Amino acid sequence: MSTMETRSRSLRIHPPSTCRPVDSKLPAMPDLRYPIGPFEPREVLTPEERTELIEQLAAAPMQLRAAVTNLTDEQLATSYRDGGWTVRQVVHHVADSHVNAYTRLRLALTESEPLLRPYDEGQWAMLDDARTMDVDVSLALLDALHARFVALLRTLPEDAFRRRLRHPEHEGVLTIDWLLAMYAWHGRHHTAHITALRQRLGW
Repeated sequence: MSTMETRSRSLRIHPPSTCRPVDSKLPAMPDLRYPIGPFEPREVLTPEERTELIEQLAAAPMQLRAAVTNLTDEQLATSYRDGGWTVRQVVHHVADSHVNAYTRLRLALTESEPLLRPYDEGQWAMLDDARTMDVDVSLALLDALHARFVALLRTLPEDAFRRRLRHPEHEGVLTIDWLLAMYAWHGRHHTAHITALRQRLGW
């Protein structure tokens, strides 16, 4: 091999994907959509897990209320992320969603594999009340709703949590265990949207 050939090979540029080292120490950018992580479906829960999740549901209204305490109208009108709902819309969405959850629970307990009716949560969040109403209205609604929701869950025998329901947006048959896990996560998920925003902006 000639000296020129050797020099040419030594100067050859490799593709960046093969020559650039991967820095595993760089922190991953947080996904603002899922501050506590995405929902992980559970079809069957242990009694201990059910107890914990029911307690999370019981605490959800108080935690959401704490998350918006002392926020101004301007802050309530702030989106929790670019392209996301405002804090006000998040609070009203939680109330909308959990009203549906409570109804779905009662349907699953009284009907044989009911087919649940979905709704367009994005369109609901754009209705005037969701965009402008005082959040205290939905916080009061959640207080009363969760009192009923949690009281009913605490009375159920273990086999009731295996009762089944269907949802056109989810494959297969769901259970009340799934419903419990979903809405316990859902309350914490949206509360974390607000608390993470407050932390980022120093509110």
